[in-house]
Amino acid sequence: MLVKNHPPRRPDGIEQAADVLGDRWTILILREAFYGVRRYGEMARNLGIARNVLAARLKALVAGGLLERRRYRTDPDWYEYVLTEAGRDLYGATVAVLHWADTYLAAAGEHELHLRHRPCGHLTHAKVVCAVCGDELDPREVEVELSDRVPPRAPLA
Repeated sequence: MLVKNHPPRRPDGIEQAADVLGDRWTILILREAFYGVRRYGEMARNLGIARNVLAARLKALVAGGLLERRRYRTDPDWYEYVLTEAGRDLYGATVAVLHWADTYLAAAGEHELHLRHRPCGHLTHAKVVCAVCGDELDPREVEVELSDRVPPRAPLA
């Protein structure tokens, strides 16, 4: 990937995302939310996470705008954690990481997790494509242009 006009140090989206997501438990909590788990107790059981750690991560995810805390019972008050739009928008990245891990980290036949696209019924995996032409993105074919405004580039002849 070619980076033009790269200053020595400039915060970008990857750095900011790492600040929000850069913890093992945070990613695993989001995974649980993508699986439809909403309640504290179920997350704690599924993850085997210490309750104080789970409470801190959930609080950070709510503060970061990725989860919303909703009361679902009163007397006593019980809450569930629901993905926000920003949280749901991480699904593609999470599925891409899952595909990468299954491809490069898993032993043959180790993972039994498959993703089935309900509308068409087929098994699927993540694929990052150009939003304009639909071609699969390859970092060797992408330029990163750092500026406040990036003008559109004419198609190659």
